[in-house]
Amino acid sequence: MIAYPQMKITNLEFIPVSVPYTHREVSSLVNRDGVTDIIVKATTDDGLIGWGESSSGADVKSVQAALEAMKPFVIGSDPWESERIRQELWHRGLWSWRQHTACFAYPGIDMALWDLCGKACGQPLYKLFGGKVRERASYFYYCSQGSNGHIAEQARGGVSMGFQIFYLKVGLNIEAELGMVRTLRETIGPRAKIRLDANGAWKVNQALRNLARLDEYNIDFIEQPVVQDPLSNMQEVRTRCNMAVSANEGTWTPEDALRQMQARTADVYCFSPYFTGSLAQFQRLCWQAHYLGLQICRHTHGELGITAAACHHILLTLPNVVDGNQQTAHMMTDDIVTETIPITNGPDWGVPAGAGIGVDIDLDKLRKYHDLFRERGQFQPYDPKLLGTELYR
Repeated sequence: MIAYPQMKITNLEFIPVSVPYTHREVSSLVNRDGVTDIIVKATTDDGLIGWGESSSGADVKSVQAALEAMKPFVIGSDPWESERIRQELWHRGLWSWRQHTACFAYPGIDMALWDLCGKACGQPLYKLFGGKVRERASYFYYCSQGSNGHIAEQARGGVSMGFQIFYLKVGLNIEAELGMVRTLRETIGPRAKIRLDANGAWKVNQALRNLARLDEYNIDFIEQPVVQDPLSNMQEVRTRCNMAVSANEGTWTPEDALRQMQARTADVYCFSPYFTGSLAQFQRLCWQAHYLGLQICRHTHGELGITAAACHHILLTLPNVVDGNQQTAHMMTDDIVTETIPITNGPDWGVPAGAGIGVDIDLDKLRKYHDLFRERGQFQPYDPKLLGTELYR
């Protein structure tokens, strides 16, 4: 019988960091110049350290306040009881009344606890979640909106690194976007895949017309062409258009995600632990999709290496993962981990080595990007100069 090391959490630290992108992320939803997330450092009574990452969402200060409020549920607890802790937080702590904030905050703690457990028993995370069913997962290349020349330049860069799935935001100007998609297809060739994401920018009739025009470029799937509520919006688009449909914005909580799946609003469901509240909840909902004959694509809000690695472990345990999961590593100027994660320079990531999440933190970079956060604040999802302009109406 295996004897798992007994541990208690004695301290939690929350360190916000801001790491710039190489170029601005532009969509119908965001204008963002980098990633601001909160690094979670959990320490046990025997000095072991686990690392996690909480998503900033709309406001990093509110997520940090939520993390501070969650401390009493974690300090003194056994890291092996992360789901009990989450359950108590949701109910005794009343975070079920503020699930969106809780789902952005708690996964950072959850990752740190699982990192501790893996390190304590000398096992990688995927083994603690039932073991791998695949030897690799692949990721997409995220193209930023711009001129046709800029699209071609980005696409050539992605092709040179071996990427086969290219992702582009749409929903701002369909005429310009038709040119971008045409350029993208001409640059990457007929066999590579194109995925588009409208972030719910279109009405149902607009979506149907626009998707019919885009269909000639052999689109792999369209993510969130219309707003998620009512469910009939996505159901109608999925029924009436030729293109496969992916749901994202409608999966903000575990209950939302399950409701979407049961209503068959999409072919592919795109979410992450920041929607479900924990790594285990993410894995469970992905398996639910599998039982319903559906696929999942791991979502990114923009992230650093801790989240990327933790989620990759979970993908290795899943049977229904698409090729080309979401990531922003190739867009980052830097990271806070000591070794460059594989998807920074290519589409494929195999089986991670090492115990726990399997990444080490560069403490100098952690301080550097914490100082940048203190100096310039959060990378907001919007550009203040554009508020009130035509782009945001």
